[in-house]
Amino acid sequence: MYMATEITPLTFATLTPWLVWFVPMLAAILIPLIAKAGDKVRDYFAVIFSLISALLAASLLPAALGGQVIHHQVNWIPSLKITAGVLADPLAVLMANVVAWISFLIMVYSLGYMKGEANLTRYWFFMNFFIGSMLLIVLSDNFLQLFFGWEGVGLASYGLISFWNRDEEKRWVGTPGHTAWGVPQAYSPTHAGMKAFVTTRIGDISFLIGILILYSVAGTFDFVHLAEDKQWASTLASMGLLIPVGILIFGGAIGKSAQFPLHEWLPDAMAGPTAVSALIHAATMVKAGVFLVARVGPIFFVAASSIGVTGFFEVIAWIGVITAFLAATQAMVAKEVKKVLAYSTVSQIGYMMLGMGVAGLAANFAAGYVAGFFHLTSHAIFKAALFMGAGALIHATGTKYMNEMGGLRKTMGITYISMLLAAAGLAGIPLFSGFWSKDAILGATLSAEHTASAIPLTILAAATVFITAFYTVRMIGMIFHGEPSHHIKEMEKNGHHLHEAPRVMWLPYAILAVATLAIGLAGPFYEGVLHSIAGSSLENVFGMHVVEEGFKVNPVALGISLIGVAVGAFPAYRYYIARTADPSSLVSRGFLASLYKFLENRWYIDAFYYRVFVYPVATFSTILFKVFETGVIDRISGSAASSSIVLSSVGNWIDVNVIDGFANGTAAAGTMFSRTARKIQSGIAEQYVFIFVVGIIIVILAVLTLR
Repeated sequence: MYMATEITPLTFATLTPWLVWFVPMLAAILIPLIAKAGDKVRDYFAVIFSLISALLAASLLPAALGGQVIHHQVNWIPSLKITAGVLADPLAVLMANVVAWISFLIMVYSLGYMKGEANLTRYWFFMNFFIGSMLLIVLSDNFLQLFFGWEGVGLASYGLISFWNRDEEKRWVGTPGHTAWGVPQAYSPTHAGMKAFVTTRIGDISFLIGILILYSVAGTFDFVHLAEDKQWASTLASMGLLIPVGILIFGGAIGKSAQFPLHEWLPDAMAGPTAVSALIHAATMVKAGVFLVARVGPIFFVAASSIGVTGFFEVIAWIGVITAFLAATQAMVAKEVKKVLAYSTVSQIGYMMLGMGVAGLAANFAAGYVAGFFHLTSHAIFKAALFMGAGALIHATGTKYMNEMGGLRKTMGITYISMLLAAAGLAGIPLFSGFWSKDAILGATLSAEHTASAIPLTILAAATVFITAFYTVRMIGMIFHGEPSHHIKEMEKNGHHLHEAPRVMWLPYAILAVATLAIGLAGPFYEGVLHSIAGSSLENVFGMHVVEEGFKVNPVALGISLIGVAVGAFPAYRYYIARTADPSSLVSRGFLASLYKFLENRWYIDAFYYRVFVYPVATFSTILFKVFETGVIDRISGSAASSSIVLSSVGNWIDVNVIDGFANGTAAAGTMFSRTARKIQSGIAEQYVFIFVVGIIIVILAVLTLR
């Protein structure tokens, strides 16, 4: 096991992980100053610094692939024995490269997508600050430092989701006028940003409580120390707090990764720029929760292996699979292209959580662990490509609704091919990355023999495979196939001819689309590499014995994947690509109409939250303002003001009639005395001599008398 109990010296090798996250932070600080040199200088400066961070992350790969662990610490709060440090184990290095390189491509894409927008200094500041905070999460060696990065990405996401803070209606997410239980389902950018900020704070508070309880027992936030000294697990278990503390920490992941029941913020976060959606809601921030579980899971598994901690992992698995199924059903009926991708993101992260959860329920921890991380990396690539492609579509067509597109494969061929490749990964089409990673998760779920939940978990996961294939093919069919919509025809009639996105926009998502295919073709090899990388991290950092399995096919899981994809893709192909039937006729009446409305209204969960939590708080705040603020505080303030006026009037009378009178009287007496004294000064010398002689005589007589 890798020991890290002493402060290690700073060398070039140990400095690099620090620079990976510090460089984007430095760029964020400097951007307001660089902006004075001009817009182009500012824009390219922001992009170049993200490239430097990616190159630094790449420089760590050779050591990581060789199984090396870079762990460097410095004193932070010596009185509490708290250190700051970086832990660049193979898992963290791979994750840092995924984050850094996809972020760089999105920054390049932003040069075209955000061209001409106002307030770009603020945009570039938050983008770099976000990248730096996310890389800080990945490379931190302790909970406290990770929490700083955790809050950093939350703050940056709020600023980026709310970027268009003038709240023009064209920037809103959702359809204006659409309501559920009387609750509007269309939200402005500032509303969506606040919704994301408040909802994720709930999970963050849970996370903070969990790590503070853990620190109070273990006396450290350090991941390696927690894995080395397992006494804290026994102490928490004796107090009945071991699993609750684990679930509290997992609460942070539920919030950041938009898992049920804190998932409702992410679909509405699509009110932000599409480049932001690609960065935050596809490639990076929503993966923070999965990475947290990847860090915490082994610690709890190893430290509590003799005590039993299956309840913690079962919660993770069930939260994941419920979220995967729930969000996928909503993507089936969504009309906005970015909302389909948003629901899909929530669903696919649920898959990752399922993999991480069943890892602790199987004999071989690494199987589910690798499967979850495999899907994290493949999803980050193809979903970032899909989001950027969606941004290009919205730019070109001037609409976010898929039913106002259609037939775009003829005019936007590069975007079509790129999104088709990325969508194949999302749908789990064989020989694409998503096929292998989903199959690995299903196989790990079937092997979870330490729980009776393996079969129901597998059933829900298989249902999600079918639904994912359906909504993915539906999305591609509605956008690119069939005849152009009335909206497109009107645009062309008015002289707005559709054309491909500029190269600076399509090149980044084309690269990611090709990567999706490349990883798919090398799927078995890539999964074997991940087993090696994960095994190295689990053994060297957490002291876990790992069974080296490499790539392994579960025939049952493989059959489920193939059947699920075929069953889901066929009806979607028939209705939305071949157009042999009208899907709207199926949902126009009866049970399917009710089901469609139920799914379109988000299972009424969002409306329920507004009715139960948001509106009562808003109403109470209004009442509190009217009754207490206006009726009590304002009256007290008014009385105090009136009393102050009276007291000031009395003080003024005393000042004028007493203080000023005394001062003026003293001055008048002095003036009178000086005038009297001045009269005896005639200026005649003879009078002065006479008075002088008389004075001397008086003095002599006085002296004689006194003697």
